[in-house]
Amino acid sequence: MQSETLEPGVRRVTANNPSPMTFTGTQTYLLGEGDVCVIDPGPADRAHLQAILDALAPGERITKILVTHSHLDHSPLARPLADATGAPVLAAGPSDWGRSPVMTQLGAALGGGEGVDEAFAPDEPITEGDAFDGITVLETPGHMANHLSFTYGDALFSGDLVMGWSTSLVSPPDGDMTAFFASVEKLEARHDRVFYPGHGDPVTEPQARCRALLEHRRSREAQILSALQDIGPANAETLARHIYTEVAPALLPAAARNVLAHLIDLHTRARITTPAPLHANSLFRAE
Repeated sequence: MQSETLEPGVRRVTANNPSPMTFTGTQTYLLGEGDVCVIDPGPADRAHLQAILDALAPGERITKILVTHSHLDHSPLARPLADATGAPVLAAGPSDWGRSPVMTQLGAALGGGEGVDEAFAPDEPITEGDAFDGITVLETPGHMANHLSFTYGDALFSGDLVMGWSTSLVSPPDGDMTAFFASVEKLEARHDRVFYPGHGDPVTEPQARCRALLEHRRSREAQILSALQDIGPANAETLARHIYTEVAPALLPAAARNVLAHLIDLHTRARITTPAPLHANSLFRAE
């Protein structure tokens, strides 16, 4: 796909990987002119690699490759792009970086790992407040522990944390609902003009979108607590079938992962209980 200019200094190339989880495809952004930074090079697709290189004007070069998070639709092309351009790959850390103590402790007992780029490792770690080439780094875990967002002027590149077309999958232990709430609240408190997400159209009313996502998650939390009162002890899969009555059967496993993320958050806050040890199929009871 050819590049599109979204505003001065911001170009977009969309990968040819549409799906129910990626919408129209992963969006790679090119920031700046002359010396160019790339955000989210995308999936392992040689055609997309060539499309990114073709988006450069004569005399331009890619100087940095930034990765919001290491899912297979965002990060695998980072290394081939680095090899082709000599630019370093910058990200928070590898795929197991930044997990909360709760998620670190639970680890493999929770299953998960959907779409994780296990081989990913940046050349240079970056963290909250780092700034270069007009870009500032924000740590925004939730969808994944190593998730970053980037500001460029009054635009913010929100990865998969905040999108307009859908809510994010939060699948433990890589995803963390407690962190998700905190990160979306963090972005809601900012005054950015627009969010450019990893998938879908620009979010032109970002604060309102953040509020809507938080309200949606709080509503889902209330549904989970109500369902536990109605049907007694239940695991994430049972609760997902009870709550997501209009979701296509193929999407119920993803819905169950979101429910599990809520259950862990509620358990951490002592709103619900489960016999130890906690695992992916634990039965939870409302307090």
